[in-house]
Amino acid sequence: MPGTLPEGEPIPRDGALPDGVADAAGEAGFGVYVHVPFCATRCGYCDFNTYTADEGVLSAGYAEQVLDELALAAKVVAPPRVDTVFFGGGTPTLLPPSELGRILDGIDRTWGLAGDAEVTTEANPESVDAAGLRELRAAGFNRISLGMQSVAPGVLAVLDRRHTPGRPAAAVAEAHAAGFERVNLDLIYGTPGERPADFAESLRTVIDSGVDHVSAYALIVEDGTRLAARMRRGELPFPDDDVAADRYLAAEQALTDAGMTWYEVSNWSRDSPCRHNELYWRGGDWWGLGPGAHSHVRGVRWWNVKHPHTYAARLAEGASPGHAREVLTAAERLFEDVLLRIRLSDGLPMSVLDPAGLDGARRCLADGLLDAAAFDAGRAVLTLRGRLLADAVARDLTP
Repeated sequence: MPGTLPEGEPIPRDGALPDGVADAAGEAGFGVYVHVPFCATRCGYCDFNTYTADEGVLSAGYAEQVLDELALAAKVVAPPRVDTVFFGGGTPTLLPPSELGRILDGIDRTWGLAGDAEVTTEANPESVDAAGLRELRAAGFNRISLGMQSVAPGVLAVLDRRHTPGRPAAAVAEAHAAGFERVNLDLIYGTPGERPADFAESLRTVIDSGVDHVSAYALIVEDGTRLAARMRRGELPFPDDDVAADRYLAAEQALTDAGMTWYEVSNWSRDSPCRHNELYWRGGDWWGLGPGAHSHVRGVRWWNVKHPHTYAARLAEGASPGHAREVLTAAERLFEDVLLRIRLSDGLPMSVLDPAGLDGARRCLADGLLDAAAFDAGRAVLTLRGRLLADAVARDLTP
C-alpha cells in the first residue's frame, strides 16, 4: 500500500508560494508532472500512490479535477513555457486517450508548450493498443515509456505483473507504427528466482525491439507491499546485492554493445535521454498535478494530499490540494544537487564540494570509483565500479 506523506509547513488555501519564489519560475526550464493514480491491479512490489476500482477509487471525472488544479496553479506561477510533460502513475493509459489529450491541451492553453516540448506517458503493455496509440500521438504525445520488467513468466509471476512475455515488444512495434520515435522499456532485475538466462533474454528482447531508451532498476522491496510480506514469511528470499551487481554489469555490456550509452546510473539511450527526468536530476522547476504529486520551484518543495477522494474534495472547495511544503536551505539544496548529479554521466564540478566533500572525492578516486581524467579536469564522474556504489560515493561527497 502507498506509504505516508512527510509532514511540513502548511500550504496557504490558494497555494501561494513564499514571496519572490514564483518570480523566476522556469527560467532554467519548467516541467509538468501529471499523476494518474489508477491501476487495474496492484503489483506485489509496488508502493506507489495508486488505487484500484476494488478500493472504491474510480477514474470518472478525473481529467476535470486535474484541470481544476491547473487553474489554481496558473494563479501561482507563470513560467515562460513548459519544456516537458510527463504522465505517470499508476497507469495513465487506463484513462481514454481523449481525456489524456484534454489534460495536455489544458497545460498548453494555460502555460504554453515549447515547440520542441517532450511529452511522455507511461503505459503498461496491456493498457494500450494500436488505435489508442495513434490517438495519443495525434493528441501531442511524442514519447512513451512501457513497463516491461521481464520476459520470464516466473519473474512476472513473482512481481504480480499481468502482461504476457511477448506483449511489450508488440506494444513497441505498435507505438513505432503510430509515430512514436521515442520509446522506452523499463526492466527490473534481481527478482527472487530470476536466472542469468532470464535477464539475458529480457535484454535481448529490449534490444531487438528497437527502442531508443532503456531504464533498468534493481528490485527494491518496500515495506507494506505483498512482496515484502512474502519475504518476511520466508516464502521468497530477499534480493541479493551481488546478484544485482552482476545483472547491472550484464545490462551495461549488452546495451553498450547495442549502441546505447548510459547517461544516468539506471538509464541508457541512443542520444535521446529523457529530458523530464533530467530536469529532476538537475534541480529544475516543475509542477506536479494529481493526488500525491510533488512539485518544486526555486527551492520550495510541496506535495499534494494522497487520496483521490481527498484531492477531489479540496478542489471542489476551491482550495489547493497541497498537503504540506518545505523551503530548502542553501545547504540542503547543495546536498540534493550532489546526490542527484553524481548519478549523471557528466557528473558535477568539483568546485561545488566543500573541503570535507573534496576529501571524500579523493578517497573515491583512490578506490577507483571516480574517473581519473574527469577528476583532473575538475569534475567528479563515476566509473563503472562507481556506478555500482553510487550511493556510497554520494555519501562520501556529502559528509
